[in-house]
Amino acid sequence: MQVLRPPLWIAIYLPQLALEVFRPHWLAKQEGQSKLIICEHQHIYALSENLSACGLLVGMRQNSIALLCDDAIIKERDPVRERMLRQQVAFGLLQYSPSVSFCEDSAEIVLMEVAASLRLFGGIRKLYQRIRHDLIHLGVCAQIGIANNASAASLLAQKMPQTRSKTTRRTRQLHLCLNSQRLALHLDTLPCYLFAASRPYLDWLQGIACTNLAALRRLPRAGLQRRCGKALLLALDRAYGELPTLHQWIVVPDQFHARSELPDRIDKTETIFHFSRGLVLQLCGWLNQQQKAVKHITLILEHERGRQATAPSVLAIPFAQACWQEEHITRLLKEKLAQWQLGSAAIAVRLEVDAMEVRQALSTSLFPDQGSQSEDQHRLIELLIARLGADQVLQAAPRADHRPEVANHWVSILEKTVSQAQKNIPIFRTPRPSWLLSKPISLKVKQHSPYYGSRLKLLSPAERIEAGWWNGQLVTRDYFIAECTQHYRYWIYRERIGQNKFLHEEDAWFLHGVFG
Repeated sequence: MQVLRPPLWIAIYLPQLALEVFRPHWLAKQEGQSKLIICEHQHIYALSENLSACGLLVGMRQNSIALLCDDAIIKERDPVRERMLRQQVAFGLLQYSPSVSFCEDSAEIVLMEVAASLRLFGGIRKLYQRIRHDLIHLGVCAQIGIANNASAASLLAQKMPQTRSKTTRRTRQLHLCLNSQRLALHLDTLPCYLFAASRPYLDWLQGIACTNLAALRRLPRAGLQRRCGKALLLALDRAYGELPTLHQWIVVPDQFHARSELPDRIDKTETIFHFSRGLVLQLCGWLNQQQKAVKHITLILEHERGRQATAPSVLAIPFAQACWQEEHITRLLKEKLAQWQLGSAAIAVRLEVDAMEVRQALSTSLFPDQGSQSEDQHRLIELLIARLGADQVLQAAPRADHRPEVANHWVSILEKTVSQAQKNIPIFRTPRPSWLLSKPISLKVKQHSPYYGSRLKLLSPAERIEAGWWNGQLVTRDYFIAECTQHYRYWIYRERIGQNKFLHEEDAWFLHGVFG
């Protein structure tokens, strides 16, 4: 029997969306006092918080800006980029819920239904912390409202933040109402200008001293419908949970392509990583919606255009195993960028998917299985490749030859092909050491016994190797397992003197390997 969960909605309100399309919120905080003003139709549409101290206010004419702040940066509002940034935020939220939609009443609100995701992410408060963390990396400042219906969550998110302390001036940006019985108490105190359906009638409502939603609900419904229409009453009932609301969920494209314009020419890989992280969050949301995993992605940096045009810089990021987790992709991207030397400053960043596959279902067993252990091993290998390079991370690829120096062969960890000769490797009855020296060390002989720091005691019978006569590299050796007085075990051999008439007995012993 399936248990129906009560709905739970999260509304993300982006009050500085017009500013953040030109300069991300995290970058503005790092640079300190930002003086950015967004204008529309020769009036101030939005401005940085610190400019209010100069006397500038939203709605003032653009001609007044130079009189109050001569060093302000003025930009014209770009609704297209605002919609793109809002869509990027929505794509990043898809990794927490497939039910994400845009608010019809406000272009600055993104809605998501998370009732089915609470158990997966450990409850509403942990989910809120993760969403807050991702919104910071996406470069937006957000106010979040949570309620049992989308309209109420949107109203709570637009509520002005309340200061906790006059000394620290820390703001509370979460408005939470999980109890449907107390929802009316939270909504009644909200002003009418937050309610989109009542904005055309604000002058009339203020004239009759109707300033909040509680006063609006106390008005006679018949008279309010004749004065303002039925749409206002329907919107009011939806906000208080008395009527259901239909939503159109976001549908992602079949191919992933994300691009971010940089606010300035940037030549530091650390700053580029912060912009790339927002692209990775969009990628993870897209992968969650498509139920796929990536095998290879490419980060492309665009440089100057025009007469001084420079070809884009390409950073390929392969994965040892298909991956879709944001933490793993971000860590590998950071390691790759840390070792990348930029030839010129970048003006834009793109992220493209080159290879992907269907995501494998996670194991639900109590104890770890071979799949989870293999995944951890692949992640470790990817991290080592990113730090050291693929040529420095090797895997054993032994050859079918009795000579140890020929059989001991290593290739890059990225090579997956195995030759037919490697499949026909002979099985050795005596143990072989895991550490084989690249060049054998000549041993001293004292009283007819090999000596390496101390007298070596032979523990095994001779293993005779005679090979290489077909290519002129004849090897005639007798291998032994030897032990010193400190109980370290070595793999030594003695050249057969009869095969080399110029070799003396004192020069016939060599150290070739060390046992672990």
